Amino acid sequence: MNLLFTLLILFLGCSESSKNDNYPEKPNPTGNPVKTEVEAWVTSPLTNVLFERQNTSLNFSTAVNQYPIIAIDTTTTFQTIDGFGNCLTGGSATLLNRMDNTSRNKILKELFATDANNIGISYLRISIGASDLSDHLFTYDDLPAGQTDVNMDKFSLETEKADLIPVLKEILAINPNIKIMGSPWTAPIWMKTNNSFKGGSLKSEYFDAYAKYFVKYVQKMKDEGINIDAITIQNEPLHPGNNPSMYMTAADQTDFIKKSLGPAFANAGIKSKIIIYDHNADRIDYPLQILNDPEAAKYVDGSAFHLYGGTIEELSKVHNAFPAKNLYFTEQWVGAPGNLAGDLSWHTRTLVIGGTRNWCRNVLEWNLAADPSNDPHTNEGGCDQCLGTITINGNAVTRNPAYYILAHASKFVRPGSVRIDTNLPANLPNVAFKTPEGKKVLIVLNDAGSLQNFSISFKGKSVTTSLAQGAVGTFVW
Repeated sequence: MNLLFTLLILFLGCSESSKNDNYPEKPNPTGNPVKTEVEAWVTSPLTNVLFERQNTSLNFSTAVNQYPIIAIDTTTTFQTIDGFGNCLTGGSATLLNRMDNTSRNKILKELFATDANNIGISYLRISIGASDLSDHLFTYDDLPAGQTDVNMDKFSLETEKADLIPVLKEILAINPNIKIMGSPWTAPIWMKTNNSFKGGSLKSEYFDAYAKYFVKYVQKMKDEGINIDAITIQNEPLHPGNNPSMYMTAADQTDFIKKSLGPAFANAGIKSKIIIYDHNADRIDYPLQILNDPEAAKYVDGSAFHLYGGTIEELSKVHNAFPAKNLYFTEQWVGAPGNLAGDLSWHTRTLVIGGTRNWCRNVLEWNLAADPSNDPHTNEGGCDQCLGTITINGNAVTRNPAYYILAHASKFVRPGSVRIDTNLPANLPNVAFKTPEGKKVLIVLNDAGSLQNFSISFKGKSVTTSLAQGAVGTFVW
């Protein structure tokens, strides 16, 4: 992560402490709701409303007023949405797996079930081997010094059978259609230039062996009943200071794809998407370099981004250059201790709205869970200030800012939804979708310094509503 960006977020987060211990046990719909054409769900830090359905009658009419208008146009469509969710880190899985069965099942249903009482997270990113939010360092082919295993004869998922795989199986039992992306933080260290988990690069003589590593991973996860929808080749390839980590240039990633990984996936009949880059928006030259190589690009589904550097609008430049290739937003942290007002506004404006308005098919917050000390994480490079979407303390759960950020999208914008066109009135950033069932979903942030009234216009009629300063509303009809 960019150090200056990290320090800035920590400063902002500390400037207005979030009262995490005052969050309710879980958001509750208003009982006995009034009849309404438009269902409204609101999170308003200023008025202490936390993802609550509003008991207000909102009906379309031909009445006119002077308020700003958000016009919904279902005839102009953009990308299909794969989902909204989290990174299920190894540490997240460990904390979940330590809960008693009843408590774990309760929170997993709340997070992943798609019925009316839950928030329906629909996409997960997991690490291939350890991430910096694992409790120890490992890959799936760790060997004594001096040994190699180019045919992957010693490849094993045994480490993941302690926590990650059992938790994933529970999640899949709740939501069998959830999409899963795998991302490595490092190759096995015997393949690397420095024989270390931290830093170093993949030796070119092990490109084919590393391709076999990915093949084995997808196959072995499938044997466990877990379908890997997509893989990225390297988490943050330009950041070798994480632990674990691996530096990979765009030239190396290009060669690895076209000479090793792409052919290996094709020969093995693997349909998992190959997604490139998986790093910050300030270096779009990296994915563009790969996509400009036709031999590599033919194997590539699209590019993945984080936003610890650059601006979200840069992603549209990649789309415009290669409109047939998809875009994904795969990670953004919330810094501990959390600041609901600031985090809700920034993440909703920049990621949920900005990411999807700039062609992303998904939006993923970083770690699903951490404990009250922001553990587990690796030593000498693991993030010790990454606030989970939930905090797990034994069997007790606290819902943090990312929970509410995600809920406004994940509950309503189901996979297969299509982004539709809206205008952008001043101080009302927004994005809209049409779901597979034909419902319209509008997510709006009041970015002004006071309450805002506004109208939602659709097919010649409109409905008028309001949001408090800094509030987010999801409107469904």
